[in-house]
Amino acid sequence: MAVTAQAQKFSSAELSRWQQQAKQVTIVRDTWGVPHIYGKTDADAVFGLLYTQCEDDFDRVEMNYLDAIGRLAEVQGETALYHDLRARLFMDSTQALSIYKKSPPDLKKLLNAFADGTNYYLATHPTVKPRLLRRFRPWMPLMFSEGSIGGNINGVSIERLKAFYSQKKSSSWIDTDIEKKDREPVGSNGFAIAPAKSSSGHALLLINPHTSFYFRSEVQMVSQQGLNAYGAVTWGQFFVYQGFNENCGWMHTSSNADSMDEYLETIEQKGSNFYYKYGSKLRPVQKQKVLLPYKVNNKILRKEFTIYRTHHGPIVGQKADRQWVAVRMMNDPLHALQQSYLRTKAADYASFQEVMKLNGNASNNTVFADTKGSIAYWHGNFMPKRDAKFDWSQPVDGSDPATEWQGFHPVSELVQVYNPASGFIQNCNSTPFTAAGASSPEPAKYPKYMAPDAENYRGLNAVRVLNSKSIFTLDTLIAAANDPHLTAFDELIPALLSAYSTYSAKKTNPQTPAMTEAIELLRTWNRGYSKTSVAQTVAIYWAERLLAKARARIPSAQPQLDYISFTQYAIKQATTQERIITLTEALDDLTRDFGTWKMPWGEINRYQRLTGKIEEAYDDQQPSLPVAFTSSSWGSLAAFGARNYPGTKKRYGSVGNSFVAVVEFGPRITARSVVTGGQSSQPGTPHFTDQADLFCNGRFKEVRFYPEDVKAHAEKTYHPGE
Repeated sequence: MAVTAQAQKFSSAELSRWQQQAKQVTIVRDTWGVPHIYGKTDADAVFGLLYTQCEDDFDRVEMNYLDAIGRLAEVQGETALYHDLRARLFMDSTQALSIYKKSPPDLKKLLNAFADGTNYYLATHPTVKPRLLRRFRPWMPLMFSEGSIGGNINGVSIERLKAFYSQKKSSSWIDTDIEKKDREPVGSNGFAIAPAKSSSGHALLLINPHTSFYFRSEVQMVSQQGLNAYGAVTWGQFFVYQGFNENCGWMHTSSNADSMDEYLETIEQKGSNFYYKYGSKLRPVQKQKVLLPYKVNNKILRKEFTIYRTHHGPIVGQKADRQWVAVRMMNDPLHALQQSYLRTKAADYASFQEVMKLNGNASNNTVFADTKGSIAYWHGNFMPKRDAKFDWSQPVDGSDPATEWQGFHPVSELVQVYNPASGFIQNCNSTPFTAAGASSPEPAKYPKYMAPDAENYRGLNAVRVLNSKSIFTLDTLIAAANDPHLTAFDELIPALLSAYSTYSAKKTNPQTPAMTEAIELLRTWNRGYSKTSVAQTVAIYWAERLLAKARARIPSAQPQLDYISFTQYAIKQATTQERIITLTEALDDLTRDFGTWKMPWGEINRYQRLTGKIEEAYDDQQPSLPVAFTSSSWGSLAAFGARNYPGTKKRYGSVGNSFVAVVEFGPRITARSVVTGGQSSQPGTPHFTDQADLFCNGRFKEVRFYPEDVKAHAEKTYHPGE
């Protein structure tokens, strides 16, 4: 496509420079559409990466930056204002530009290549109409509070922020987790297998992020400066986030390691100024006026906010009339970005751990394996030291100097596992104290704030699966990742069967043939997922109703329960009558929607991709594929969070397994992978849904890692701009 300088208003000098760099970049698309990007320098590979990402899904690239730089409201309207305000509380473009100017030369080259590759795509595709960002700037990746999209900033409640900054202040405490209570669980699974449990004698790694579908793309980045990374890249980022190189692999799982704190600031007002108590003195609350633009019809309006902060961090809410809440978290985008990139060039366990000393990862755990046979796990990374006499799971007194952070824990002090005797490591967003079965770390050796994570049903399932085999291959590791057992029903089904036994013993209680038949199905069910399982359908529809009743009973002031505790609470709270009534309601709902309650799970639980848009549309009348695996809240290791949409009776997945890979770290890397649907977001193109059948059936494609394999399976070879 011809370069058009007019389309996005790029200068002829810029276009000439980008054309020269494009000649140093070769992109090979394999037969699955996966781009293998080869450059002379790392910056060339980054240039090519951003170009290919824009080719595959420019909308998601742009949207991730609108999110990060706090400009969503200019596209989505006033409803996104407080989302943008949250972004501005922790970072702004002036700060990011300042960090960019002071960045080390090597990083600055990568940041420049990020902007240049994206802008060159826009220059060579004049028909592409960005929603807002017509020029990408090299400081933009520094707008993330850490190297991951979202990251720790997502822990700040927008609802609580809105209650404070809209001046609709209330003395009632707004729970930080109010927005999470009914959300489909996201996170990830990571498994590492030691050589002693591998049939080949080489370490194995499972990479299984659970995100919204199409959240990351599959790529390979190669340069003559030693870069050779393969894996999942978040749209708009310039490093492989979860993946491997020729020496080692890394898998990040979302962590609950306590890396951020809330401080209750005691406020006094004097005239128009506010002060907060610290020790025996008062300090002035810093305030700043910001104007946030937002879209109304075809106009851009602006709303002024006065934002406040103390030395602990920005004010994000209010607990009482004189108590404001400040949040302190990691806000070091330079080290975060350096760490995210440099780990992709690690050679082994020692060099990977050296990169972790940057302490730039606040929201993730890491599962690791390398060609030397090492496997390892770190629970979190950025970890402040605190006085153990305080309960850091709750807001602490900001006026007490003893609540200050006391430096940071070095990597050596983190909860971690290295080459465990059990021969395996797993993390499923669960406690690290079961990460390696009997070889797991001991909780008593660590501060409570370092690993408050609860166990979950996936974690229980993972330990069971990895303990059950003495030897693994790539095939059996895939089978382990797809193990169908739904652990939650090991507690739920016996509770229902017990209730039915009590209920049916009273001859006066009404029973229907449907109820009796459904109970027998559940009694003989193996509690595993299957496309053809009617028992799975009944169990999930029943359990959803039982848990919904329990959720309504939880006092609003009670802390959020983890999934296992909540399920146990629901079972305990439900009477015999309620357990039976919810079963009847489930059978009635199924009959109403489908004409019969005897619906195989795969007929209800569907994969569908129609538009490729960020907000996908779903339609019962359009083609879709059956999926056996289900929500991770039931303990399903392969995750598929599905729900009804307006006008649909069937359920369609939108979150869960996204990029999944298994890797064997021998002298020659062997790997397999699958993504949700396909590499391209454009309907009608060959790679829009070419992996859908694999994805829905838990099957994988061969990864083409070495140049000769890529060449042998090349579909298209070109330079950016061609």
